[in-house]
Amino acid sequence: MALTLPQGCHGQAQAPLTGGEGRRKVFLVGNPNVGKSVLFNALTGSYAVVSNYPGTTVEVSRGSAELGDGSWEVIDTPGMYSLRTITEEERVSRDLILRDEGTIVHVVDAKNLPRMLPLTLELCMMGRPLVLALNLMDEAAQAGVKVDTRALSVELGIPVVEMVATRGKGIQELKTILAGPIPLPPSPKVSFPPRLEESLEALRPRISGDAWRFWALHALEGDAPALERTGLPDELLRTLRTRAGLGPRRGAPSALVAKSFHASAQRVLAGAYKDGTRGKVALQERLDRLLLNPWTGFPILAVIVYVGLYQFVGVFGGGTVVDFLETTVFGHYVNPYVEALFAHLVPWMWLRTLFVGDYGIFTLGLRYAIAIILPIVGTFFLAFSVLEDSGYLPRLAMMLDRIFKAIGLNGRAVIPLVLGFGCDTMATMTTRILETKRERVIATFLLALAIPCSAQIGLLLALLAGHPAALALWAAIVAGVFLMAGTLMARLLPGRKPAFFMELPPLRMPVLKNVWSKTVSRMGWYFLEVFPLFIVASVMIWVGQITGIFPKVVEAIVPLVKALGLPSQTAVAILFGFFRRDYGAAGLFDLRHSGVMNGVQLLVATVTLTLFLPCIAQFLIMRKERGWKVTLLMSGVILFIAFGVGWGLNAVLVAAKVTL
Repeated sequence: MALTLPQGCHGQAQAPLTGGEGRRKVFLVGNPNVGKSVLFNALTGSYAVVSNYPGTTVEVSRGSAELGDGSWEVIDTPGMYSLRTITEEERVSRDLILRDEGTIVHVVDAKNLPRMLPLTLELCMMGRPLVLALNLMDEAAQAGVKVDTRALSVELGIPVVEMVATRGKGIQELKTILAGPIPLPPSPKVSFPPRLEESLEALRPRISGDAWRFWALHALEGDAPALERTGLPDELLRTLRTRAGLGPRRGAPSALVAKSFHASAQRVLAGAYKDGTRGKVALQERLDRLLLNPWTGFPILAVIVYVGLYQFVGVFGGGTVVDFLETTVFGHYVNPYVEALFAHLVPWMWLRTLFVGDYGIFTLGLRYAIAIILPIVGTFFLAFSVLEDSGYLPRLAMMLDRIFKAIGLNGRAVIPLVLGFGCDTMATMTTRILETKRERVIATFLLALAIPCSAQIGLLLALLAGHPAALALWAAIVAGVFLMAGTLMARLLPGRKPAFFMELPPLRMPVLKNVWSKTVSRMGWYFLEVFPLFIVASVMIWVGQITGIFPKVVEAIVPLVKALGLPSQTAVAILFGFFRRDYGAAGLFDLRHSGVMNGVQLLVATVTLTLFLPCIAQFLIMRKERGWKVTLLMSGVILFIAFGVGWGLNAVLVAAKVTL
């Protein structure tokens, strides 16, 4: 791999800097999907301490690396497109590198360098030790992209390393650079419009240091770290912002500034970057046109949903695999053996029912978790990993952006909403990638209301697989509630409309190793999250049974269940739903097998349970992300909607004498 070490500004180099704790630090910075995490693992040996950044729910990974003569702290910052931030994750990344000393490694996708170099120029303006890591050089070569690393290094005045992090290429070169003295970059020649230049010059006497231009620009745009550092009065900044054409409101990244950085990046790359694909209609571009055009994109999405979710997750995972594990493995072998064992070991019936019986830890909790939940979760995450590794999800986000605008979101919200079909708990945490608090509240509410997790959706698909008309109605009703609830929230909640910007990674053939490792990792995380809750739920039900509380609660729910036109046994499944929504869906699964419900009742029950309260884990994450007040308000509204829609659906179907 090429390694280029330029002379610093005025021929001087900067020794490695240390953080406030006296330990040398290196920050990995860059767009999402450029390989920062792979590089982090290569530098630290995959060991990381993950913790929330103070005052936020955004997680930051920290690890140790041996570089040169000592130990360094490596910080993997959340993905960011610019220091002029939009999302909470970008703000965390900005604050990390602005409020702490250390060396910055800007990791970029070499084939998309024109779109990523503007951030490099922003980092150069800081006057901090900086290294540019050109990752994915193998893909760049395949795409016909050529980068003159030496010319680029000279033009920027910083070290530039060519890398293929997944193969370990360039890692040692980067370590060599980090361990030695690193030249401070000269201030980049970014030309701003004359009025903005005048405002910057007006602030020059008030800001000390060589990086005054950087701090003046960020103070004008209202960034908190710059305001803290400079201490400039709001009235002066408001006047200069207006004079510069940035507008009086602070904290809003300016398109005018972004254009200046992009224009300067193009000038820097003029003699160092050549895109060999220009002028050609590549296969990648043809596929992008198909996926991004709604006329072709929605049919492709329908095929993916049918094959990936319905056939693979619902029919195969929730049908074939679940039937084998539940009927053959547990029904014929595990449950009879465990029941006989505890009948021999535990003579007291009241204690024996804790482990075996209708609500036993082994015969109910373990059976639900392994025979029903695990195969559905596994098949979903396998399908999701394939889509993620292929680069399809960002294109889905772009295609759905216009529709999502109507419900107060933007295309970026596709990521947490699609993740919700895997695990709503994880997806609720992912809402932090959205730009505004308003968007995060809307997305959190919609996840809790109308996005069933993989375990629940697999069970529901398996339940309705024998009733195609009921399945179509269920999907239409839940989608309708999703759109109506989102539209109402978009109109009722105050706040500005969301902007949208997302880097499109290249379409790739999924790599089996990556897909498998992601699937196993997510299955392990999900199963460890779910399994203890199933055991706790079984114990709580057992306590409720022997104390008489559980039958009384079920008895209190029966009138509500009957108002929905459902058999009284459904009250148990509804109560299970308070522990976990997929736990309740598993209860419906048992009722269907026993022949208690007809097609109409099955549809009403599945719709009600889909729109039901979030599971315990999701509820706690909602509380963590949004606070008690918002979480309790959301839960009350969701409970009202779930039973209201269920009651209305039953009334319409009965009045129309529909049979399913």
